[in-house]
Amino acid sequence: MDFVESDLNVNDTPAGYLGVSRSITGRAWRQRAADAAVVRAHGQRHGLSEPLARALASRGVTVEGADDFLSPTLKALFPDPSSFMDMDRAASIIVDALGADRPMVVFADYDVDGATSAALLVRWFRAMGKDLPIYVPDRVTEGYGPSPAAFRRLHAEGASLVITVDCGAAAYDAVAAAGEIGLDVVVIDHHLMREEPPAAAAVVNPNRPGCGSGQGVLAAAGVTLVLLAALNREARRRGLFETRDQPDIRQWLDLAALGAICDVTQLVGFNRALTAQGLKVMSGWGNPGLKALLEVAKSQGPATTFHAGFILGPRINAGGRIGRSDLGARLLSTDDPEEAAALAEELDALNAARKDVERQVTEEAIAIIESGSNLDPDDPVLLVAADHWHPGVIGIVAGRLRERYRKPVIVVGLDPATGIGKGSGRSQPGVNLGRAVQAAFEAGLLMSGGGHAVAAGLTVRRDTVPELRDFLCRRLAAETAEASLADAIDIDVLISPAAATRGLFEEFQRLQPFGPGNPEPVFAVAGARVERPMLLRGGHIRCQLADADGGRLKAVAWRAGDTDLGKRLLEGGGGLHLVGRLKADDWNGRAGVEFEIDDLADPRMSMNAL
Repeated sequence: MDFVESDLNVNDTPAGYLGVSRSITGRAWRQRAADAAVVRAHGQRHGLSEPLARALASRGVTVEGADDFLSPTLKALFPDPSSFMDMDRAASIIVDALGADRPMVVFADYDVDGATSAALLVRWFRAMGKDLPIYVPDRVTEGYGPSPAAFRRLHAEGASLVITVDCGAAAYDAVAAAGEIGLDVVVIDHHLMREEPPAAAAVVNPNRPGCGSGQGVLAAAGVTLVLLAALNREARRRGLFETRDQPDIRQWLDLAALGAICDVTQLVGFNRALTAQGLKVMSGWGNPGLKALLEVAKSQGPATTFHAGFILGPRINAGGRIGRSDLGARLLSTDDPEEAAALAEELDALNAARKDVERQVTEEAIAIIESGSNLDPDDPVLLVAADHWHPGVIGIVAGRLRERYRKPVIVVGLDPATGIGKGSGRSQPGVNLGRAVQAAFEAGLLMSGGGHAVAAGLTVRRDTVPELRDFLCRRLAAETAEASLADAIDIDVLISPAAATRGLFEEFQRLQPFGPGNPEPVFAVAGARVERPMLLRGGHIRCQLADADGGRLKAVAWRAGDTDLGKRLLEGGGGLHLVGRLKADDWNGRAGVEFEIDDLADPRMSMNAL
């Protein structure tokens, strides 16, 4: 392969990789650090090229751990269910209820992780000869997670046991209310939680203080998959499989993988194995709902993280965002192809509508931030609020704004009638937003709040928004400053446009699945000429990168039209350094590659002037 790294001085220096200490997006460039001895050992033992061996070493993969990384298996990495606090107790309660034919309901969150978790349980119960009803709260009228009113309603309708999935770990009031009316609750969750759990019959959460599973990176769907293994073990112990087949949970790995990818979890260890194996199961498109959704999206081929995160996930989420909250869980749990087709069509239409709403809210939020009338863009946290913003899109908008401003962002949609706002936040790596939101709740600034390090949700009164903003800015100032200094693009290898071949792309695909904990490989192109730049609908920019030897590479920058990056691309010209990712270009069977541009630097300009 025609790598050009040896021809240029690209090593990390005080000025950064390729001399870039500050790119057009304000980030430093650096080469991923890798131990040279580990790189050599990977190459020798596994027959890898130097660039691929270096990428493996830079991701912290040891020589001994390379086999499990490159070929992750559930047999090697599946955890002991008993290592999860309360897992055995939860399995015993559920199997007891199954044997006694107690009326049960699965109570799920309205996102993909909740839908996949619910569908996993529904399918296991169906295999055991029992229907399990699904309840998903409405995002607008009920908000996130269980409420006393919802539990009272389910109890009045006959339920005696509720299994919450992807929620419940913070539902203290709701669980207490359930106890008062004799409704048993088993919590299956993964969100950060307090030291003392809610008073449920069992609380299974790898992020529960004191849990020794070591599986805190799992999405709720992964925790639910382990629960199914625990249920099989408990049912087997009781002899329930003497007259029926034991459910094979491997057939539902596609659901666990979908939840893991769409909840943006760390794809390491067991979580990597279930995701890798789950994508293989998904590629058979045996789940009627996933198959119908793929068809309505006019997509095809073996399943990848792209399918899960950008084709399937947004459509499944659309029901909970702006439609009926239970549509995604129903789609994933049905075995009826006709019902699946109808639900997929509805979700596809809702997703199109969601995009329009999201675009409008994003534009309004940018206008507020950049007008300077309400917010200081230099604040360590951006909190933007306005009336009527749909709560179903504020999380996506927060993510878009975080990408744009490179700092934590919280977007709050206020109800003008009640003055109560629903907020969603997204954070930069190194800034624990969920912990700060929890602290704001404990300080009395929120009606409710919690989440992960990189994502959080909250409910706040209009008159408290300024105080909340000040609290979060003070709380996160040091973390954000440190994260800003560390905000850099880590580059795996330098290539020329001519070296960006399909063979190179496929070689690096051995590192899949990509996600947090295993970032997608990033490539740099030095001294390229940008030719034929074209602004497309949606703000995307297409162009061609050329080198001095005549090599050319198709390239695209998504949603970059109004950014400094996009404006510089549209100027064209030569001598530019660019970083991005290689993607397959299979249009009309060409089996080529395309370069997705993430950042740019012009070495002829002072980096401080960019």
